[in-house]
Amino acid sequence: METTLSARHTGVAQGSPRAMAQAGGLHPFGVFILLAGAFLPIMDFFITNVALPSIDASLHATSSSLELVIAGYGVAYAALLVLGGRLGDRYGRHRIFLGALVGFIVASLSCGIAPTVEVLIAARIVQGATAALLIPQVLATFHHTLEGERKARAVAMYGATSGIAAVVGQLVGGLLVSADIAGTSWRPIFLVNVPIGVIVLLVAARIMPDTRSNHPVGIDLPGTVLFAATLTALLVPLTEGHSLGWPWWTWAMIALAVVLGAATFVVEKRAEQRGEIPLLPPSLLRLPSMSRGLAMVLAFSIGFGAFMFVFALTVQNGLHEDALHGGLAILPMALLFFAGSLLAPRLINRFGRAALSTGAAVQFAGLALLVMVVVQKWPHVSLWAMAVPLALAGAGQSMLFAGLFRSVLADVPTHLGGVGSGVLITLQQSGLALGVAALGTVYLALEPHNVPHAFAAVEYVHMGIVALLAIGAAALPRFTRAPAEG
Repeated sequence: METTLSARHTGVAQGSPRAMAQAGGLHPFGVFILLAGAFLPIMDFFITNVALPSIDASLHATSSSLELVIAGYGVAYAALLVLGGRLGDRYGRHRIFLGALVGFIVASLSCGIAPTVEVLIAARIVQGATAALLIPQVLATFHHTLEGERKARAVAMYGATSGIAAVVGQLVGGLLVSADIAGTSWRPIFLVNVPIGVIVLLVAARIMPDTRSNHPVGIDLPGTVLFAATLTALLVPLTEGHSLGWPWWTWAMIALAVVLGAATFVVEKRAEQRGEIPLLPPSLLRLPSMSRGLAMVLAFSIGFGAFMFVFALTVQNGLHEDALHGGLAILPMALLFFAGSLLAPRLINRFGRAALSTGAAVQFAGLALLVMVVVQKWPHVSLWAMAVPLALAGAGQSMLFAGLFRSVLADVPTHLGGVGSGVLITLQQSGLALGVAALGTVYLALEPHNVPHAFAAVEYVHMGIVALLAIGAAALPRFTRAPAEG
């Protein structure tokens, strides 16, 4: 039995946030603060997209270095997420959350003052690693302190926060880069994390309950190392291959990634047969909600990560808009994503899987219209012409975000909440990094010849993914019809 039970908080449900935390509960304001803590690391994956031309001009970076600024963060983030969940289960989520947030703030400061692109990449890797320790504590705390509708709503809000942070990241990034505060160009996109992070740190220290598992699982060092090596061996050649002309070692690394992936599976399976709980437990991955939902989260994230990357480059490098207009271009998507996220839990409760399929259909329509506008009107594409397609895409994907995150954790046992949360976000972040590395490379290869066709090529793949998600939603657990259906 976990250290936090709803029966303990019933008597203090109307008390102060600190009183509820001391009783082992989570006040609604505490939910907001934890979501704010999760917002910063997610936003930081995307905030650099609109700053890439400025970083290039300031630090004289190559195209592959710019991809590594994003993908390096993503690899470290994805590789250590499950470890972060386990550390929280074992040593307390309150302690790990606060320690990781301090590390994230320091890493953000290092990014903001980086003198070279190599230092920036290194600081981004550290930033991604600390984010990996921070994020799982949020979902695991929800999983352990909330029940019923409150829990479902908090998890849906986390999914919404993930998507909103992505689109708002590019908007805020554009505003900060264009403001050129004291001649600092792109640097405030990282430095802004420092004051916000300190505020979240001070408040969370008082109102976040100190939860942990009474039966924490061990740290799977072999599984962690193998998974990180697999991810690195896959993403490095995908990121660097195009700019280097695909030398032999890039193909060797891709082949090595396949071998390492197989070795990871074998090691994890044997660890579970010995009675251990490995990094990626095969039995947990076989749960219906995990096996189906995770595949869809991975696919969705590949398309979403690629879209945010190539859209920012198309607007700035192709249409020659500045960072401010590059950020404002995504505003219709941000607004409709936010509005859709508020409605998503209610619509999913009422219509279940049909709501997800409908959302995917709306997103598909928005992407198709956007490609049509870009290709037919190029190079005279106004930001207003893209507004309606982007709004449709944002509204549709908000439903998918909320539904997929709710689906994946449905069958996870409470005592494995930290592990399940870590696996979920690992797959999400791996997909985002893979989308940038793989489809971003396709875009960069085609961009010099024809920008609109390069954008269209990536988006045709993205649309294919969305079409498969619309069909695949029928395979998700029926619980999405309504909470009462279990």
